[in-house]
Amino acid sequence: MQLIGAFTALVTPFSNGQVDEERYRAFIEWQIEQGINGVVPCGTTGESATLSPAEHEKVIAICIDQVKKRVPVIAGAGSNSTAESIHLAAFAKKAGADAALLITPYYNKPTQEGLVAHFKAIAKEVSMPMVVYNVPGRTGVNVQPATMARLYKEIPEVIGAKEATADLTQISAILELCDDKFLLLSGDDFTVLPTIAVGGRGVISVVSNLVPKAFSQLCHFALQGDYAKARKLHYQMQPLCRACFLETNPIPVKLALAAMGKMEPELRLPLVPLSQENNQKLLATLKEAGLL
Repeated sequence: MQLIGAFTALVTPFSNGQVDEERYRAFIEWQIEQGINGVVPCGTTGESATLSPAEHEKVIAICIDQVKKRVPVIAGAGSNSTAESIHLAAFAKKAGADAALLITPYYNKPTQEGLVAHFKAIAKEVSMPMVVYNVPGRTGVNVQPATMARLYKEIPEVIGAKEATADLTQISAILELCDDKFLLLSGDDFTVLPTIAVGGRGVISVVSNLVPKAFSQLCHFALQGDYAKARKLHYQMQPLCRACFLETNPIPVKLALAAMGKMEPELRLPLVPLSQENNQKLLATLKEAGLL
């Protein structure tokens, strides 16, 4: 399967402290019906950091089962522990994921050489397509363009990256150093269009949880070179992008989905509901967008 277009970083629904399988399956089905190009379970937006190992595997297995190969599934399998990343990637492969999304080790703050060693160790144990997830704002470490090129050239399993820096200079440098087969996906909803304009292939999106059809269309038009239509969608969705990052992701997007009737507004500590002021701003934006 081609990993091109709009991929939703799926929110994980909870009910009474447990993964809400019924709502999760229905939500995945709705995403596919709306024309999303692929889905990503157990990313940051799916609150993967607070899922138990058993829950992590359950969420991935449910997603793969519900999708039934209709669209690609990029399973979140990263950790700050290399050994845990290997375990999660092995499960993702066994469960039938099309690729693994592997975040750079957070908190440890490895050197660039440490990053290379980390991904080589995973690939040595689990041979499957891998997407490097670079999000310095969460992890405290940035994969430099030269390092990303090394990962791509020295590890056959590395097929691309989710680049969440929103730094078009860095994105351009990565694409300059890699060949045109490298799949660079934006990890920032605000910069999907300019990322595609310089050679990116799509997005792993938070906001597409709310508007999968619009994000899929934006990517389609941009990839086809129809920038007039792509720009119209880009600016149309900027208010939703701002609303979904009023506070820490995935707080706003999960509460937005609850307001839309897709799931319960249940978060896991240390995440807490939006402030009253920001909740009012979120609801107003959803109404303006015709989602309520």
